Amino acid sequence: MYTPEGKKVVSTPNAPQAIGPYSIAIQTDQMVYTSGQIGIDPATGEVVSGGIEAETRQVLTNLKRVLEAAGSGLEYVVKTTVFLREMGDFAKMNAIYAEFFTKNPPARSTVAVAGLPKGAAVEIEATALLAPSHGE
Repeated sequence: MYTPEGKKVVSTPNAPQAIGPYSIAIQTDQMVYTSGQIGIDPATGEVVSGGIEAETRQVLTNLKRVLEAAGSGLEYVVKTTVFLREMGDFAKMNAIYAEFFTKNPPARSTVAVAGLPKGAAVEIEATALLAPSHGE
């Protein structure tokens, strides 16, 4: 259901729930705006172990699930922002990222930050189009 402001709050049990006063994503009539996802396993509520590669894989899996719940998908992402705790992890993160965005990758910014929630190594947010069949 859309709010009076023309936005719909997205939720799904298949991705981590918000850990603060925000929505995991907002859908409008044409776009989906996600909040940043960190590498939380939705089953445990904890950041996955295994380093930057495992966290990046979980982040992108979570992001995929959020987008799908909104009627979109990774193939409709137009822009991502990647936040890294250590810019030295860029190459490892980038290798996993390339596995998820294999064709026509979105525009992207990557920045190093002083810290992320729950001590995460990586956080990614996305802006995506709704899937064409969803908007009809």
